Amino acid sequence: MNINDLISIVKKKLERNFEIENIFIEDKSFLHKNHAGNLPGRFHLKLNINSKELNKFSRIESNKKIYKVLKDELDKYIHSIQILIS
Repeated sequence: MNINDLISIVKKKLERNFEIENIFIEDKSFLHKNHAGNLPGRFHLKLNINSKELNKFSRIESNKKIYKVLKDELDKYIHSIQILIS
């Protein structure tokens, strides 16, 4: 999978499962270029999400909800994920 396809899938899944006013997803894979365990085809994503729905939960709860929705992508394609919710 390439990064553009992954970003598109992540965005669609999040928009389908949560009320999101705005979402911006960045590829930050270069930050993990020389890290142990960073494999080809695994990416680092930074999610900037503006969502009143997710903002109602604690940071831990909202992250758990996002992890659940993105479980397949986290297992197969995402090395690291950074989530910012406003």
